[in-house]
Amino acid sequence: MYSIIVGGGDLGCSLAREFLANGHEVLIIEKNAAKCEQLKGELGSVSLCSLGSEISTLTKAGIERADIFVAVTPEDDDNLAACEIAKRKFNVPRVIAKVNNPKNEHIFAKLGIDCTANGVGPVLENIKALTGIFPLVRLFSFKERELELVMVKVPNGSLAGMSLKDLALPVGAMIILLIRQGEKSKIPIPESVLQAGDELVCLIPSGSAEALQAGFAK
Repeated sequence: MYSIIVGGGDLGCSLAREFLANGHEVLIIEKNAAKCEQLKGELGSVSLCSLGSEISTLTKAGIERADIFVAVTPEDDDNLAACEIAKRKFNVPRVIAKVNNPKNEHIFAKLGIDCTANGVGPVLENIKALTGIFPLVRLFSFKERELELVMVKVPNGSLAGMSLKDLALPVGAMIILLIRQGEKSKIPIPESVLQAGDELVCLIPSGSAEALQAGFAK
């Protein structure tokens, strides 16, 4: 599998490292010459010093054979331009963009970018998860499949002592992990009994998070 990454910052470098570790071919396009030298020292000859939103650059990068195209620069304009070229001109099967400003996410969606990763949202949700005080935390969104991965906390109340099979979950929702303080996380079974403070990782249909949270607020 051949992947092109536009943006050689921490995120782009880390992503490239993951691709390489799993045996995939990868090329990073980075416009900053000093950063390209740094990438060469860390990862080898897997970088191209140029502007990733130029057709000539992408042609030189061999975009016509790319399976995945990812744009993760700090500039939404650059990410959008690069992804639009990759998708509309070269028909790359999977095009992914980092959205630095959440207000711009709808623009990427309108232009048909396959998947967007909001640069603010994950950090916010991670902070919420670490505090342990929020009843529901969104972990990940599978937009193409219209699914969300969320973590919901069992409050003090009537749900404590109830088994999973008796929970009123939204249609299509599935509990895939039970996290309990002082114990190893485990895949629950229908007969698993809830305790106050338990955290449940759930796979749910997009848009049903509020219904799930309401069911746990009893």
